[in-house]
Amino acid sequence: MSEEIFIRLLGEVTAEFRRRDFVEPIDLGPARQRATLSILAAAARRPVPMRQLVAGVWGENAPRNAEQSVYTYVAGLRRAFEPDRGRREPSQVLAGMPAGYVLRVEPAQVDALLFAESIEEARRVQRAGDDGQAVRRLDEALAMWRGSALSGLSGPFAETERDRLEQLRLAALELRAESLLRLGRHRDIVEELRDLTRRNPLRERVRELLMTALFRSGSPAEALQVYEEGRVLLAEELGLSPGEGLRRCHEMVLRADAAPAPSAPAPRETPHQLPRSLAEFVGRSEEIARLTERLAPGDETSPGPLLIITGPPGVGKSALAAHVAHLAMNRFPDGQLYVNCRGATPELPALTPLDLLGRFLRALGVPPNAVPADLDEAAAAWRSRLHDRRVLVLLDDAADLAQIRPLLSASLGNTLLVTSRETMSWGEDAVQLELARMSQAESATMLANLAGESRISADAGETARLVRLCDGLPLALRIAGARLAGRPDWSVSELASRLSDERTRLHELVAGDLAVRSSLTASHTALERGSRPVDRLAARTLSLLGLLHVPEITAEAAGALVGVAAGEAEPALERLVDAHLLDRAGPDRYQLHDLIRLFARDLRSGDSREPLIRALSYYAASTRLASHVNDPHRTQLAAPVDAVPHEIGTAQEARAWLRGEEAVLSAAAVQALNSPDDTIARLGVNLAFGLLWHQQLAYRMTEMQQLNTLALRVSERLGDAAAALLAHGHIANALRMTGNTDEAVAHLRSELELARRLGDAFAQMRALGNLANTYNSGERYEEGLPWAELQLALARDIGASVGVRFALLTMGHSHLGAGRPEKAREALHEALAYAEEAGDTSHEGHIRLVLGEAHLELEDPEQALPHLLQARELLSATGYLIGKLRCLIRLSRACRMMKAPDRALSYLAEATADGGGLGDARWERRLREERAAVAEARAAIQADPCP
Repeated sequence: MSEEIFIRLLGEVTAEFRRRDFVEPIDLGPARQRATLSILAAAARRPVPMRQLVAGVWGENAPRNAEQSVYTYVAGLRRAFEPDRGRREPSQVLAGMPAGYVLRVEPAQVDALLFAESIEEARRVQRAGDDGQAVRRLDEALAMWRGSALSGLSGPFAETERDRLEQLRLAALELRAESLLRLGRHRDIVEELRDLTRRNPLRERVRELLMTALFRSGSPAEALQVYEEGRVLLAEELGLSPGEGLRRCHEMVLRADAAPAPSAPAPRETPHQLPRSLAEFVGRSEEIARLTERLAPGDETSPGPLLIITGPPGVGKSALAAHVAHLAMNRFPDGQLYVNCRGATPELPALTPLDLLGRFLRALGVPPNAVPADLDEAAAAWRSRLHDRRVLVLLDDAADLAQIRPLLSASLGNTLLVTSRETMSWGEDAVQLELARMSQAESATMLANLAGESRISADAGETARLVRLCDGLPLALRIAGARLAGRPDWSVSELASRLSDERTRLHELVAGDLAVRSSLTASHTALERGSRPVDRLAARTLSLLGLLHVPEITAEAAGALVGVAAGEAEPALERLVDAHLLDRAGPDRYQLHDLIRLFARDLRSGDSREPLIRALSYYAASTRLASHVNDPHRTQLAAPVDAVPHEIGTAQEARAWLRGEEAVLSAAAVQALNSPDDTIARLGVNLAFGLLWHQQLAYRMTEMQQLNTLALRVSERLGDAAAALLAHGHIANALRMTGNTDEAVAHLRSELELARRLGDAFAQMRALGNLANTYNSGERYEEGLPWAELQLALARDIGASVGVRFALLTMGHSHLGAGRPEKAREALHEALAYAEEAGDTSHEGHIRLVLGEAHLELEDPEQALPHLLQARELLSATGYLIGKLRCLIRLSRACRMMKAPDRALSYLAEATADGGGLGDARWERRLREERAAVAEARAAIQADPCP
């Protein structure tokens, strides 16, 4: 269906199905949906990142739900283009890509792209000397216009693209006029050029063509009047003098000389300024292919006008740009220009736009004393010098888009190849390639080229470690290779060991005038000295991010760290992303690469304690709140923290937040627990305790044991017996769930002793219940029962209803395990009544699970089934993985007993999909045993299908 679609941008944005017998218009929906389409259509068959769509539709003031709106617009466009597509069927026209979306139509199916191709073809025909054919091509192209491009649309992309397309249309009209003048049809175009000059009074080329047509038509006085009007307008409106072409035409009329053909160029220089390419360039094959395809298209079309290579410091942008420039230089016979823009050169100011223009104009043959001192005049001279030429311009280390903007007006056929540490947003005629770190294989090859193949291949494991320590940055790898080359007595392992110490890694990555630290410093300094507040806040944020040893950070957490609201922190983080000092790890999630993290750690000055306390307090308060919202019936053992937590409204939101932040919270807890600062260490204890219920539900027993072992050490160091008894209990819980009964009991006895010493009756009651539960988990039911009875008595005595129902649950489990299912049912039904009265769905799920098991032991699967089904629902809702696994195995057994092995298999399949035995040897064994029992039951039914 995609080949039937035709999209129009040269006027109101519309689309239609072009079928054999008729044309059917397509409803493209509201304005912003059409704006989204215009961005995608202008980049037909090329992926468009989500951030580019958001920036193109809304710009810097995009709402928070902008990405969600784009999803809605894309869905609407898919329905419009593929009305018969099934809901689950992937779109063939508008496909989702890892980087964003791609509109799968050919350039010939978008009028704006077809228009550009037609102009380029006309230019080629014109150069070949066939002006008649050029005029015919241009007339066909100009007939595509139906009014103002992207009519009725607003937004940054629409405004920029509208201007670009209008400039392209004017260029087409100028080309047409040139050919008509060469064909001797000067009288035919005088009125057209008069009208064009009225509508574009400051466009010098149009005025020059009108003067030529008037002069050749026998009206030199009128031609001189046109010049004088233009001179006055340029002076009054822009403060400029006429450019070189207009002055030359004026002199021709004054001399009453025969007008030269408009295409005859003045003598010009052919510069060759590219820096030397690396003798042995390594890797980047995909990037080279993409860039050379744009610089030297295989179909002989014009090269892309603007190619931007961005990426973090030291990632190899300059080397790649020089390499591809040399590969494509033959496609630019009129010269190659180069300049280091000094966008991130320490202690040296960046070149100004006028500096850049001055250097290039001199290189193109303009005498030094004739280079304009005015920016606009210099830009006009630049356009004039590049008109009808093919020049490659390599702008290395550009500071930002503003620095190079005046050069972007070069005519089609010329290309600007730009490298920058900054992400730049430009029109759809630009290609921006974000250079990633090198792969393991590419990195090893680079090291081998520098230090010798035999040394690098001698120990693949140590080479891989060295590559990881260099973070895949070509600059760091070059330094490492150079150091190995300079020290033939060093092995790869020795250098890797030297880099393993985080405190000295950046000091080690220095060779001659190459240094990773200085490269990173340049980027940070540029932000620190930036004119905008967001630049300076970004620099400060980077210096503080090194304080937190976490894998990712959100705007909320960064705001707590820096001491600003999340709404202020987010632009600073995005600014660091644009400067490639921070990576976007997902929606509202950011991460530092290792070398930048070490650099950030070294940046901090002044007080680093308070920012760290603020961030850890945010994590602790948010974790406690999420744990409470997820299950308000569980006692929160983490103390309240004075901090504004993440906003959480529902249990589902709480579970999602805990899952998403789990790795971050664990890392923050470990960092805090290892701190010698008492306040920070206490926050680590708080975090460890706050994570308890989530870790139990998610079956994170290793993490639970590790964190609480550290918490116990801190509590004992601080003399905090209340915290120590809790840590003992949490360690015991992890040991219990992994089958280490005796070790768990030892910790619980320590917990009970501390509780008695403190006179904490509730803590004593909790320890008694946990002792009973631990013995039951270890299948030592008779030992567990007395502890459950003691808990029940103490819970009733102190009025702890949660302890009463837990004790009854544990007693029921003990009786069941000891072979007394009837007695178990009595305790469990009483526990169930208490749980339902309290609305404690977590306890209710556990109780119904054990009740179901009791009915199975009584050979009554029909009674067991409803309890087990409700238990599955309740335990699934709380996210308790082991509880749900146990329930599914029991449901399989019930179905097997009811001669329904196929249904039993469905429950086992669900268990497998949920993670099987969750890596626990006991539950893996139980799952295998139930599978075998179901297989045996199925075989028996197949062998004897009759009852």
